[in-house]
Amino acid sequence: MGKALFEKIKEALISVLPVSLIVTAIYFSPLVSLTDTELTVFLISSVVLVIGIGLFNLGADMAMTPMGEHIGAGLTRTGNLPLLLAVSFLMGLFITIAEPDLTVLASQVREVISETLLVAAVGIGVGIFLVLSVIKIIFGKQLSSLLMFFYLLMFALASLVVVSGSPEFLAMAFDSGGVTTGPITVPFIMALGVGIASTLGGKNAGENSFGLIALCSIGPVLAVMAAGIASDGELSYSLPDYSVEANLGAGLIRNLLSVAKEVATALGLIVVFFLILQAVCLKLPKKTLGRIAVGIAYTFLGLVVFLTAVNVGFMPVGYRLGAELAGNSPEWFLPVFGFIIGMVVVLAEPAVHVLNRQVEEITGGTVTKRSMMLALSAGVGISIALSMLRIILGFSILYYLIPGYLLSLGLSFFVPGIYTAIAFDSGGVASGPLTSSFILPLAIGVCASVSGVDSILTDAFGIVAMVAMTPLITIQLLGFRAVMKRRISERIAMRRILEADDEQIIEF
Repeated sequence: MGKALFEKIKEALISVLPVSLIVTAIYFSPLVSLTDTELTVFLISSVVLVIGIGLFNLGADMAMTPMGEHIGAGLTRTGNLPLLLAVSFLMGLFITIAEPDLTVLASQVREVISETLLVAAVGIGVGIFLVLSVIKIIFGKQLSSLLMFFYLLMFALASLVVVSGSPEFLAMAFDSGGVTTGPITVPFIMALGVGIASTLGGKNAGENSFGLIALCSIGPVLAVMAAGIASDGELSYSLPDYSVEANLGAGLIRNLLSVAKEVATALGLIVVFFLILQAVCLKLPKKTLGRIAVGIAYTFLGLVVFLTAVNVGFMPVGYRLGAELAGNSPEWFLPVFGFIIGMVVVLAEPAVHVLNRQVEEITGGTVTKRSMMLALSAGVGISIALSMLRIILGFSILYYLIPGYLLSLGLSFFVPGIYTAIAFDSGGVASGPLTSSFILPLAIGVCASVSGVDSILTDAFGIVAMVAMTPLITIQLLGFRAVMKRRISERIAMRRILEADDEQIIEF
């Protein structure tokens, strides 16, 4: 156990180190005047972050992934479709409601829509689409056709949101699709899909095990857009207190207790469902249950440590970096910096490592963790750079999302289905808690400095949606490259065979 934890912490250190080095280098530059306290808190938070990611990844291996696979496989073997769908809906609903990132998002719109109502609506959206995802696996439906239908529906609703006079809801709605697939939801839902697909078997079992995150990311977007159409007022946004001092002393204790409560609620719901199913149909041995219990403890501790470090150190520094860079550097530098920071931040997202490992295992090494990480880093870097450009120029998020998703859906017809499923899952995974707690404050700081607080909802928000979109393109391009490489190899092999045949004919 100790050796496994050491390896996880070493991986986490390699992931977090680039972000820490960039912020430290900026501290010594004339562009940003970070205080000694801010840098010290950030570096301490980075060390704590490494420990948190290591604990979480070990816990995900020991508990979250096995629980999801056992539930998916166990319920599928019963042959009771209504029970499987009912459990899927309830799991999607309750886990999403308990996601910490969703709570942060909902708090921004409480003056227009009840926070409880919005969180419940988003949870119902995820629950419904998790049910649809399970049905897709059972009946072997094509993911690309489902995505095509629901994205067309999504953009049709987006046009209604604009017509209804509530454009502020657009960026918020698309962001909600990213924040609801957080570190608690992703490992469990992905493993649930693996369990169901592996039990049903078939030649497309590997491909069918992906795509759940992709579909579950659509439900929240539709739910928030529907809320925007029904809303009579405009969203009211007030700039939070991003100072480091606000999160020290008593603020640190409050933050820690709040995060612990949210994580305990989320994990508690999963554990309760698991124990009920264990008593009814799973009947797993005590040794397996003991390993899962230890894994849950690691997951809880890791998430509490991770989220607290992000809130205390990364969120304030992210905002400060954005505000200072926008005020002290030329405009062209912001997209360049966005690209660099985007490439390294995704390395520290805890759920990304869970996705990459599952992809490599299920594809038998055809899609490696290294190629996945390179494609994700490039995609997120491009998304942050484009978002910085949008903040500077001040145009609608739809100018990116409509052509971006059309390109993504178009590529799905030219690459193997498994690449499409992996790509659309990776979008939700990449837009995790570090994105919403470091990159989003960075964008808010830039926007507040460039165009003022009043434009934050329309210009700064939407950056999470961009992070969720661009990996869809880069990973499918990875698949397109693999297809072209295979075709070229086949043509070369065929040419050699024909040349050999010609030589034999001549000799004869």
